[in-house]
Amino acid sequence: MVPSPLALLLALGAAATALAEPLRFVDCGSIDGSIQEVNVTPCPTQPCLLHKGTSYSINVTFASKIESQGSKAKVYGEMMHMDVPFPIPEPDGCKSGIQCPILKGHSYSYLNKLPVKSEYPSIKLLVKWELVDDKDQMLFCWKIPVQITS
Repeated sequence: MVPSPLALLLALGAAATALAEPLRFVDCGSIDGSIQEVNVTPCPTQPCLLHKGTSYSINVTFASKIESQGSKAKVYGEMMHMDVPFPIPEPDGCKSGIQCPILKGHSYSYLNKLPVKSEYPSIKLLVKWELVDDKDQMLFCWKIPVQITS
């Protein structure tokens, strides 16, 4: 049986998605952890085009240098060197793919959503994403350029 052209296209598309390149990011102060990879889906090119009314998947793979009972995410839009809080649905890292307590030397996949509200202005900015441990120290901090668009 010869696969149909549509089946081949779908298979190639799935393979391309699975092999998506991790984002280039700036580490902005990871102290208690080290970032291995940051992915925002969908974001095929940088700066990421974030469409109003859409939610984006965030996946950060990091290794912890400390032990912590919990973690909390803080997200900001950075404009003109000012951090504007960006609300996310679940700030608790232990409810975002991380099995707590966090153990020193272990790697974790942090998973969350970034909802882009329709009332946000169309603007270029940096998204700054922090995950702090139970002593309010940075497990990770990363920044990527984005453009919010209609």
